[in-house]
Amino acid sequence: MVDQARAARLSQRIKVLVAEALRKRVKDDRAEAITLTEVRVTNDLQHATVYYTVLGDATAAEGAREVLEAHQGAIRHEVGRQLTIRLVPTLEFVADEVPEVAAHLEEVLAQARERDAELARLRENATFAGESDPYKKDGEDSGNEDAAR
Repeated sequence: MVDQARAARLSQRIKVLVAEALRKRVKDDRAEAITLTEVRVTNDLQHATVYYTVLGDATAAEGAREVLEAHQGAIRHEVGRQLTIRLVPTLEFVADEVPEVAAHLEEVLAQARERDAELARLRENATFAGESDPYKKDGEDSGNEDAAR
């Protein structure tokens, strides 16, 4: 059984090492727009998934993906050189979709706020469909009580 604290420490260390390798070892301008968001290590510490985001548009994201694929071996070599574990985990780079999902949620929340504001405007001049107090009080005479007896 793998110690979860060790896996968490290893994932943080891999994140730092990959970021340093991108900055120092990869000589490509497209790598400057890459931001590492998270690293997840499997329970057996043999595979690491590196999540990243890219500052820019779709062409910048495609360029960053190409850079990471082209330099994957060099980055793994640099990580393995600085880690003190027996087997170096394989690295898989995955584009993080959190910013896109967050932007979509912000749009949905903005639409909900607009609808709430519209309903509040409609409610300002609204009147009750029936009486202002539709609930019966004790002591009020009701025709239904006589019919029930």
